[in-house]
Amino acid sequence: MSLIVAGTFRVPPENVEPLRPHMRDVTEATRQEDGCIVYSYGEDMGDPGLIRVFEVWRDQACLDAHFKSAHMAHWQTVRAGFGLHDRQLKVYEIAAERAL
Repeated sequence: MSLIVAGTFRVPPENVEPLRPHMRDVTEATRQEDGCIVYSYGEDMGDPGLIRVFEVWRDQACLDAHFKSAHMAHWQTVRAGFGLHDRQLKVYEIAAERAL
């Protein structure tokens, strides 16, 4: 069963630009992981400092391995220095998928 991780986190608006290369690094590394189908961050254009998260994983084992990866440990350390807060992520189990 595939999983979707979706949600948001916040950083002070003035920290978005200096955080951007770190978000790019973790995104590029994560996209190389086994079982990662989609991994993206996007800044909300109407709410400065709000970053939207969207991920799709093949299964729970792949998501678990992702959280144990070296690049995620590094990301967790780096992001704290940029004032990341109000992290709200949810995991959704996908029973079926269809095109619109």
